[in-house]
Amino acid sequence: MLTVLVDYDSGNLHSAAKAFARMASETNAGDILVSSDPADIHRADRIVLPGDGAFPACRAALGSYGGLFDAITESVTHHARPFLGICVGMQMMATWGREYGDTQGFDWIGGEVVRINAPKVPHMGWNDLILDRPHAVLAGVETGDHAYFVHSYHFKVQDPTNRLAHVDYADDITAIIGRDNMLGMQFHPEKSQSTGLQLIANFLAWRP
Repeated sequence: MLTVLVDYDSGNLHSAAKAFARMASETNAGDILVSSDPADIHRADRIVLPGDGAFPACRAALGSYGGLFDAITESVTHHARPFLGICVGMQMMATWGREYGDTQGFDWIGGEVVRINAPKVPHMGWNDLILDRPHAVLAGVETGDHAYFVHSYHFKVQDPTNRLAHVDYADDITAIIGRDNMLGMQFHPEKSQSTGLQLIANFLAWRP
């Protein structure tokens, strides 16, 4: 079993790789690889797309690696490999990103990424998850469990059944999205202590 964390120069992957490697070891979930090679994406059993920074910059950076986005799309949409987007990696699953103009997303889950409507932006620090609907990856996680957020824009989903959890921060903030073999987390599970490690372990064991 191989899980690939996609490296496209959008943030430091060290902490994410460390957290995924720890949980893979503890749950016998196989190997963790950080890679920007499309060949590794094609052979991966699971794909994790992180992302830090502005939506258009991350989208452009991903597209600048020859064949990388195509490999992700083929693996996720055609071969139904389990996929997890983290932070901007989740936001890129949307139809549109509205940060600094309009940028087309993957359109895997309908909706748009818009600026948070709150007196203090960015939304930074710990917040309580509010679970909206059950999902296998939420096993062992309850409403009130904490997750660590750092973002100024958030995902407004078109179909409420695609929203698995949210948080309150003046605005109603989508925290976890999912459909079929696709998941996204606005927060950083690798920085969210026991809650984040539980979610990572659940993703590594998930069979959509």
